[in-house]
Amino acid sequence: MSHPQTPAETLAEAKKGLGLPPIVVICGSTRFMAEMAEADVRETEAGRIVVKPGVDMKSSHARRSEHAGAAALKARLGELHRAKIRLADEVLVVGGYIGDGTRAEIAYARSLGKPVRFTHPEIAPDA
Repeated sequence: MSHPQTPAETLAEAKKGLGLPPIVVICGSTRFMAEMAEADVRETEAGRIVVKPGVDMKSSHARRSEHAGAAALKARLGELHRAKIRLADEVLVVGGYIGDGTRAEIAYARSLGKPVRFTHPEIAPDA
């Protein structure tokens, strides 16, 4: 007797059916946006689809200057990034520092069974 597919199994089957290359999501502190851009190039050259943070909440920008709106935006961006983790086949953590947010993303990815790589393996939290 077969069981109904989970959403993750359905997504994996659809990506396979579409012939998509592996999808990697870049995680890490937005203080490493330049390093994330470099990792994007390397991963793309290696034949992977790359998704990464698109907004640096630490940089100044007129649309993000209002405090209440910034908090709401940060929450929406967090949800969006978790969706990117669900979409991805693997996670690449960029940078030489792991803060609470990145640590939570790593834990989330691992809870989903996603492999996690590090540009700086010496800072990798225990599996």
